[in-house]
Amino acid sequence: MGNNTKTALVTGAASGLGFELALILAKDSYDLILIDIDSQKLNEAKTSILEQCNIKITLMVKDLSVVNIAQEIYNDIDNTTIDVIINNAGFGLFGSFCDTDWERESEMLHLHILTTTHLIKLFLPDMVRRGSGKILNISSLAAFQPGPLMALYYASKSYILSFSQAIANELKGTGVSATVLCPGPTKTAFQEVVSVGNNDNKITFNMACPKDVAVYGYKAMHKGRVVAIPGLFNKFLSILPRVLTRNRTTKIVRQIQNKNRDI
Repeated sequence: MGNNTKTALVTGAASGLGFELALILAKDSYDLILIDIDSQKLNEAKTSILEQCNIKITLMVKDLSVVNIAQEIYNDIDNTTIDVIINNAGFGLFGSFCDTDWERESEMLHLHILTTTHLIKLFLPDMVRRGSGKILNISSLAAFQPGPLMALYYASKSYILSFSQAIANELKGTGVSATVLCPGPTKTAFQEVVSVGNNDNKITFNMACPKDVAVYGYKAMHKGRVVAIPGLFNKFLSILPRVLTRNRTTKIVRQIQNKNRDI
C-alpha cells in the first residue's frame, strides 16, 4: 500500500449497516479490511464494492465472540496502518434472562464488550502516536435504558455508549476521535439473528434504512461528534429516561417488547 493510502477496518461488514459503511469508506478511497463470520456474504460484499470502487480489500473470516480474537486480528494485520476502526458486529438475544441460553449470551457479551474494547486497546496507541485516527462504535437506542426480555443486549449496548463517551473525552487534543452511533430499529440482518421463534417485528413505523443510518454515522464520525442518534423521534426516545425515570421507561420497553413479539 502506498504512503498516502488510508485503511479502514470494519467488523460485521458482510451485510446491513457494516456493508453500507464499508461501501461509503470505499467511495471515499479507503482500502478496506472487512471482518465477518459469514464467508459467503463477505465475498459477495467484496465483489459488490469492487464493482463500484477501485480499492484494495482484505477479507478476514473471524468469529468475534471467541476469546482473544482481537489479538489474532491485530497480529494478522501486522504493520498495516489503520486510520478508521468501525466496530459494527453484533447480535441480539430475546427472552427472559431466566430462560435464555448462557452459551449464546456469553458469546454476545464477548463480542459486544470484550472484542470491541480489545480491538480499540490494540489499535488506539498507534493512532495517538500518529496524531490521527477515527473510531466509530455502533451502539443502539437500547443503550439509554434497561431492556426487559433483552436484558443483556441492552446492558451491553449501554457499555458501548459509556465506554465510547469516556475515551472520546480522554482523546481530546490528540487528533484521534471516538464516535458512538446509536440507531433505533434498522432494517438489517440483525433482526433475523435475534433469537426468538418469530423474528418479524410487529412495530415497523420507526424502522430506518441502513444506508441512511450509515451516511449519518459516517458524517458524525468525520465531524468528530461523540454521540450520534439518527432521527428526531430516536433523539426524543433517548432522553425519555431522564424525563420519565428509568423505572417508567423500563416498563414501557417491556410493553413494546411484548407487543413486538405478540407475547
